[in-house]
Amino acid sequence: MALNPHLPLVYHPNYSFNFDPNHRFVMSKFANLYQQVKALGLINSNLITPQLGSPEVLELVHCDNYIQDLWHNRLDDKAMRRIGLPWSEQLMARTFTAPIGTLQTARLALKYGIACHLAGGTHHAHSDFGSGYCMVNDLAFTAQTLIQSGEVTNVLIFDLDVHQGDGTAAMLQHQPYAYTCSIHCEKNFPFRKSASDLDIGLANNMQDDEYLGIVDDTLSFLLKELNPDLVLYDAGVDIWQQDGLGKLDISWQGIEKRDHLVLKRCLESNTPVATVIGGGYDRDHQRLAKRHAIVVEQAARF
Repeated sequence: MALNPHLPLVYHPNYSFNFDPNHRFVMSKFANLYQQVKALGLINSNLITPQLGSPEVLELVHCDNYIQDLWHNRLDDKAMRRIGLPWSEQLMARTFTAPIGTLQTARLALKYGIACHLAGGTHHAHSDFGSGYCMVNDLAFTAQTLIQSGEVTNVLIFDLDVHQGDGTAAMLQHQPYAYTCSIHCEKNFPFRKSASDLDIGLANNMQDDEYLGIVDDTLSFLLKELNPDLVLYDAGVDIWQQDGLGKLDISWQGIEKRDHLVLKRCLESNTPVATVIGGGYDRDHQRLAKRHAIVVEQAARF
């Protein structure tokens, strides 16, 4: 099947910057993903660059004290250790731009049916603290913005990162029009989980067929039950069998099938879907970019 070169894509050059290449979090993956998608012939006039973000916008879902302290480098060492990234002005620029990118991707999906963000999925950020390489929560921010503005009535956040979307669940627990679903490895980070509207904890070393069955059954049920105006799909690739932080046994082909399946089910039910890349960990940085490109490639097949 030919790839559609008009698939709406969102990316900002500030997503990657000069960063310790040996750090567990691969900061170069966003620029590498951009190059990977470009090599597939998918970058042209369809690429949207989000505006630079600011802390004030994120106060819609985050405590203003936390956001301002983060922006101005006033968080204490313990709070920064919990985040796991060293503070820098470049990190702040990308951190506050990426949620604007996810919001833009969602708006493009509402207009065109499908759109992909070459970043996003920072689902461990809570309203008043960051955690697990996540400082601000783009999924909660996007859902809350669209609901509050009346652009959508209800949103389904379908989180298939290998780690539970604890921050998103906690931040949206009192938002009746945002439904959070997390399908994740149960015995993995975060060890203190928040309650999503639907949590499915998977056993270590689960393989393709069982996993894909659970994903399909769950999404098909939720699309029918909720009839959402939009799906925000966190396509984390840390489910891969060789991922450094994964603990599941999903093949490369299993990821391809998963992403194809999720997008197909959304489009079959005429539900717009916006994708974010979520987590992925690999000492081989080019291989990681190829993994993150899977969801974009699958989206371009529709």
